[in-house]
Amino acid sequence: MENNTIDYKSVYYPPGGILIWILIFLELITFSAALIALAVYSRENPEAYHNSRLLLNSTYGAINTLFLLTSGFFMATSMHQLKMGNYAKTTFYLKLSLLGGMFFLGLKAIEYSDKIAQGLTIGYDTFFTFYWLLTLFHVIHVLVGIIILVSMYFSIKKKKEKTSIEDAEAGAAFWHMCDLIWLLLFPVLYLIF
Repeated sequence: MENNTIDYKSVYYPPGGILIWILIFLELITFSAALIALAVYSRENPEAYHNSRLLLNSTYGAINTLFLLTSGFFMATSMHQLKMGNYAKTTFYLKLSLLGGMFFLGLKAIEYSDKIAQGLTIGYDTFFTFYWLLTLFHVIHVLVGIIILVSMYFSIKKKKEKTSIEDAEAGAAFWHMCDLIWLLLFPVLYLIF
């Protein structure tokens, strides 16, 4: 192996580098701990949790799941095109991925507005305290992910300085983490309780 190449088959250099994966694992542990706390607290009054869950619009949650999964697919396609050296297709699929993230945020804003109008705020009950904290924390991650993807887009669009595959893979891994976290939140908040 030459000094200027990275052996991507090594566990110490996973796609995007080891640091992004440490961050991803820490984030997954944080969200998992919060979901476990939600499950523990729900045992105190399961009927109240169930009734509160019924106040959520599962259609919004399902559509947002579709937005993020589609966005993740376009992100993976964009990375494939980048590795092939096709920058025009890379930026095209990256824009579609960004669009999916923006659609997610737009629908989430509508959902939040509906909840606030109904008085289902963070202090309504314990279920909605968890709902607001978990989903707002996830929204922050999606916003950070969008900033990362916009930065990637402009870096690739310039073509003056070649975008590092490792940097792009790190951004893609962060974006996929947002998808994964939502895939944990959606069933627990919208379907199970």
